[in-house]
Amino acid sequence: MELIKDTLAGLLSHWAEVTPDKEFIVYNDRNLRWTYSQFNERVNQFAKGLMAAGVQKNSKVGIWANNVPDWLTVLFASSRIGAWAVTVNTNYKNAELEYLMSNADIHTMCMVPSYRDSDYVQMIREVVPEINRPHTIGNLHSGRLPELRNVVVLSDEHYDGMLNTQDLFNIGINVSDKELSRAAEAVTCHDIVNMQYTSGTTGFPKGVMLSSYNIVNNGLATADAMKYTSDDKLLVCVPFFHCFGIVLALCAIISKGATMVIVQDFDVPLVFKGISEERCTSLYGVPTMYVSELSHELFPKYDFSSLRTGIMAGSVCPIETMKQVMEKMYMKDIISVYGLTESSPGMTCSRVYHTPEQRATTVGTPFPFVEVTILDPETYEPVPDGTPGEICCRGYNVMQGYYKNPEATAQAIDKDGWLHSGDLAVKDEEGFYHITGRIKDMIIRGGENIYPREIENFIYQMKGVNMVEVVGIPDKKYGEIVGAFIILKEGVTMTQEDVQEYCKGQIARYKIPKHVFFVDDYPKTGSGKVQKYKLREMAKELVDKLQADNA
Repeated sequence: MELIKDTLAGLLSHWAEVTPDKEFIVYNDRNLRWTYSQFNERVNQFAKGLMAAGVQKNSKVGIWANNVPDWLTVLFASSRIGAWAVTVNTNYKNAELEYLMSNADIHTMCMVPSYRDSDYVQMIREVVPEINRPHTIGNLHSGRLPELRNVVVLSDEHYDGMLNTQDLFNIGINVSDKELSRAAEAVTCHDIVNMQYTSGTTGFPKGVMLSSYNIVNNGLATADAMKYTSDDKLLVCVPFFHCFGIVLALCAIISKGATMVIVQDFDVPLVFKGISEERCTSLYGVPTMYVSELSHELFPKYDFSSLRTGIMAGSVCPIETMKQVMEKMYMKDIISVYGLTESSPGMTCSRVYHTPEQRATTVGTPFPFVEVTILDPETYEPVPDGTPGEICCRGYNVMQGYYKNPEATAQAIDKDGWLHSGDLAVKDEEGFYHITGRIKDMIIRGGENIYPREIENFIYQMKGVNMVEVVGIPDKKYGEIVGAFIILKEGVTMTQEDVQEYCKGQIARYKIPKHVFFVDDYPKTGSGKVQKYKLREMAKELVDKLQADNA
């Protein structure tokens, strides 16, 4: 493997020239097919529109959408002119949206009109009330979001105060090919191309700055681990706003000039249809996705024999599920990838030549050009094989840092360049890594990372709440669910439903506590620190008792 020194958009231009008629993007459910050259041209037109709207190199362009066709258009158009594509979780509600837009200094927000039960247009009007006042293109001014200049709705419909897709193409006519080329030539592979928000190890979500060099090469390493060629077809049903979609899927495919068959939202029958009709060779998903597919009533009616490989990642991969996928879905070469957003995301992965047992029980071995070590969490000294410690890495894949947060960056990346994951792991005598636990208190619910402090800070604002501690509770379906232990102020009464109702519409649904327990005190250490592991044990016992009583 040789590291790629091209930009993400430059790689698209390469394939548009080398294999112009090769299909790059396919939406099987609507027969939308873009070749590399067709998509490259659409990206150029969209990039011109962004330039006409005032987007420049290092401007922040938000993408708040599910896997619609123009999600990728926004990403590549931003990359072409050196703007940063800032991915926004589709589950975000008002408070989370405003925080991200403010922290990221969003200049232009590109979004779909709505998603599931969320009316994005109405939400953006509430967060940015100035959008309802007359303003010209590139001249929106918001008191709370001083950098914001445009809102673009990825739709043919028109919304007052906002541009739509066609508006952007129309104003782009005023930008010449020469101007676009000049902007593209000023972009290098080491410039930031994508910023993703993650809770990391402390506090509120932080913007992880990733360059083309980071993500393109991580995609290439992932592709090589599965032996991808230009003939491969990947069924993409994981969201692009995660590294799973944008790097392990998109960047892996474009590193080889291969094809993506995209499902806009995870829908099992559409996944089956796409695999069968397009003869896909690869499929990705978190374990719960594969469980849903294997147990679906339509499973026996479809032909999966074209499948060869794929990735199961996002949370612990059950051995039995992995074996069933290998056998019943023909995915003999399925692998797992371990990492975090800050490592672009892959740090280690299994390979197609590893045994099924190794692929199911370990997270494999290091990516090429990536060093991995296990350090003592207290001394930061390397530990012997077989000894638990914090898994860390360094190499091309390490992020450029957290946006506007040098303190947190210094905590995550030490003076020797090691990125600290916060995860506990063991390296065995054969060189395989096993993740054994988490130093941090991150909750992983169905592949979604949830940081308790973010939820705690929000619930603290509820009248009557004196103290709150949030923990993960083991769950068969999602791996973990959210539980909250609340100490109320004297004389206050409250129910679980009161807390859940308070959270609705303000934080993402998956972050809302499934169980709320009202207590008088917390288990603590001698120094007064709350012992969260004991709260997790208490929560499990209480939920088990609740389920037994209801059985």
